[in-house]
Amino acid sequence: MKKVTTLAMAALLGLSVAATSAMADQADIGQRVYLQAFADACGMNGTKFAAQHSQVEWEEILEDGLFESRMIEICGGNIEAVPERFIPALFDFVHKYANDSGNVPSC
Repeated sequence: MKKVTTLAMAALLGLSVAATSAMADQADIGQRVYLQAFADACGMNGTKFAAQHSQVEWEEILEDGLFESRMIEICGGNIEAVPERFIPALFDFVHKYANDSGNVPSC
């Protein structure tokens, strides 16, 4: 019984560490997506892009379903669409580096 409990606890610890690292990677993935797919079209680096709004404002934009249209607007219409699969990572990126976050991306 002790071996089963120990194994279960080790598995739980391993899963929690894996989940934490996977969540932390989303902002980094979003930063890479922005740099590779949108930075040139938007004409600004990631710091300026993310600083367009505060964290609360970015949350409201996402909740209202306006994230893609706001990105297009910020980029001056130079992009036509944002693939749906990139929106969660891009949101994590702009939320992490919003103008009130105190964080500065390396881009």
